[in-house]
Amino acid sequence: MATTTTISPTIDAGEAAHFGDMAADWWNPKGSSAMLHRLNPVRLGFIRAHINAHFGVDPAVLRPLSGRSAIDVGCGAGLLSEPLARMGADVTGVDAAPENIAAAREHASAQGLTIDYRACEVADIGGTFDLVTCLEVIEHVSDPAAFIAALAQRLAPGGLMIVSTPNRTALSRFGLITLGESIGGIPKGTHDHTRFITPEEMTKLLNDARLQVTQTRGISFSPARGFVLSDDLKLNYLMSISAR
Repeated sequence: MATTTTISPTIDAGEAAHFGDMAADWWNPKGSSAMLHRLNPVRLGFIRAHINAHFGVDPAVLRPLSGRSAIDVGCGAGLLSEPLARMGADVTGVDAAPENIAAAREHASAQGLTIDYRACEVADIGGTFDLVTCLEVIEHVSDPAAFIAALAQRLAPGGLMIVSTPNRTALSRFGLITLGESIGGIPKGTHDHTRFITPEEMTKLLNDARLQVTQTRGISFSPARGFVLSDDLKLNYLMSISAR
């Protein structure tokens, strides 16, 4: 875990406003967040497998995070926060857009879930967490290095971090922007290819924050199966991370 230091602000106001405009439609699987709905099963599979391995949990256990804390950074309206709560975690969800937090609170309440949702910088959150998740977020922040440092400060000793983000490749540009933002249902202007981060760049940012990558897996698209875990990192990738 990184030594506590003052972290520069990382919220990009324009990005926060863009995603805030999507808040009311976030839970619609055919709406503006349809891509996230399609990604969620494969992301959850990766997360669950690493929870089992990292914390020594039997795969048959229904609530593997019981008695543990989790923070979901860039939580949107709660697509990941809610499954983490159902796994038994005491969940804090953090997002830059107050509109997303309002939608997340309303949806969680309707599901009978208690989640501590906050609209703020992750650096403004105190304490540490057994699990830190940050999925499809770092490509939208103003200062990736400061953002990773803030995530590192939230990771408890012996904890697990999971991040995912698009790779900066020709395939990701074509899949997420050329196709995704034209016929794929992703709102135009969601992605800036120049802000995508390669696995090598991400690894350096994590190492600089005194974190180490324990596994990297790709998310690729299969016409027959949809999004699947893969050894191909060209489109998108997930990393499991621990403190040094």
